[in-house]
Amino acid sequence: MTPPWAFAALGAVLVALVAGVLIGPVDIGVGAILRSALARLPLLDVDSPLTAAEDAIVWELRLPRVVLGALVGAMLALAGATYQGVFRNPLADPYLLGVAAGAGLGATVVISYGPIGADGYLLPLAAFAGAVLAVAGAYVIGRSLGGERTTATLILAGVTVAAFLTAVQTFVQQQNSQTLNEVYSWLLGGLTTGGWREVALIAPYVGFSSAVLLLHRRALDVLAVGDDEARSLGLDVTRTRLVLVGCATLGTAAAVSVSGLIGFVGIVVPHLVRLAVAPSFRVILPLSLALGAAFLVLADVVARTVLAPAELPIGVVTAFIGAPFFAFVLRTTRHTP
Repeated sequence: MTPPWAFAALGAVLVALVAGVLIGPVDIGVGAILRSALARLPLLDVDSPLTAAEDAIVWELRLPRVVLGALVGAMLALAGATYQGVFRNPLADPYLLGVAAGAGLGATVVISYGPIGADGYLLPLAAFAGAVLAVAGAYVIGRSLGGERTTATLILAGVTVAAFLTAVQTFVQQQNSQTLNEVYSWLLGGLTTGGWREVALIAPYVGFSSAVLLLHRRALDVLAVGDDEARSLGLDVTRTRLVLVGCATLGTAAAVSVSGLIGFVGIVVPHLVRLAVAPSFRVILPLSLALGAAFLVLADVVARTVLAPAELPIGVVTAFIGAPFFAFVLRTTRHTP
């Protein structure tokens, strides 16, 4: 990756993080926040200029939400780029193999049948478990039909599992119509309840998955030439594809378990990198990681300010941006020989 693009990506992340912390209904200056940060260091004798309420707004509300948005956005963009490389499909996204349907069903079951007040700790676990089980089911079905030989079979298995789980979710919703608003609010995505607990919950999964995917970015370039050619170059195609899909799915499941279903990040960001910089996954993956974080943090800033004091679901914001871009990508792909 060339240094100018690396510096530009890091700059975008920094700008997004600063904007996420500064922008809000309560105006708190950057100087006051910096002094407050210095006051938290144990060896410096600096007094914080923030009141107790302002201190809580910055360090317990805005900052964890920004960090959580960066983790989720980075993971979704990285997973999207990985899926596009593994399946050699420019329209593949992180929810391809049933992650969204599994997470949605898990969340719906907890919201509908869980004990009152249990959403805070049960919902992320149920969404995570549902997403992982959905992809595991898709893999088992695909493999039984020869999915180890063709990615198309695995994709079709994922579509089948997603259709079934969506039907089950619809049935559960119809039986518990009083929870429809809460279910749809989760499905549209958001970081409203994001705190340090959620950051700590997903950080290990996102960190591990991201590290493995970045270490395999050269393998994605090899897979791009075709399975037979990749095997002739000494790559264990089946094992590599399993590792890549498994880690991308694990990270995506962790991300959506705390954010809901946020669409288009995994399509928009990798394609912007591919169009603007280079088609090599050695470049696409690290830049997608950084720009995905910046993209979702800025989308969250828009979501919580455009209708302030009310908030838009962040999935609505990403859809406004992503849907036209998806149409552009689809048109471009259609005309590509």
